[in-house]
Amino acid sequence: MIMRNRKRTTDAVKILHGRYIRGNTKRAASVRLEREKAHIAMQISHLRTKAGLTQKQLAELVGTTQSVISRLESTEYRGHSMNMLEKIARALRCEVRVELVPEKKEYACA
Repeated sequence: MIMRNRKRTTDAVKILHGRYIRGNTKRAASVRLEREKAHIAMQISHLRTKAGLTQKQLAELVGTTQSVISRLESTEYRGHSMNMLEKIARALRCEVRVELVPEKKEYACA
């Protein structure tokens, strides 16, 4: 029997990633999309709270309704538009930045 000197992990996220995500490009893309949605939602919520605004107050500054702000702060929401993100950013005295990053090191964005 050949023993490998592999360090085993007890990190559940690493175990699940190795078992279900690694090597599966569709699942990896899905995970990336979900992380991006969650990141946007959390940023909006965090910045709004930091500014001392309720969802209704931010909605009034942006020219929309509280329910729209609630949806934008949901990690399940998929309809983020640049226009709305820019309105929210202005209201929160921020700017929107979009970055295109190569998927793999061997690919280069022109």
